[in-house]
Amino acid sequence: MNPHQILASALGACTCATVRMYADRKEWPLEGMNVTVSLTHDLQDNTNIHREIEFIGDLSQDEKDRLLAIANKCPVHKTLTHPILIDTKLKD
Repeated sequence: MNPHQILASALGACTCATVRMYADRKEWPLEGMNVTVSLTHDLQDNTNIHREIEFIGDLSQDEKDRLLAIANKCPVHKTLTHPILIDTKLKD
């Protein structure tokens, strides 16, 4: 796997874990989910992350909407959507 694939898989795995924990706590009938994540770069060298989520189970639209909101609160999503500062220095 290349570094971008690892980053995408981290987001997908975190999304699944966060949504699963929430659905279990609410005792909602989430039987499974499919999460697909890809990264692309545009002409201005911006990174675009595309995530598609499919919820499997007898869920109401309100439950699906809430699970989507929870997906956007997973720790990796929060990290990627807030400013990231990287401080690099040579070790003495």
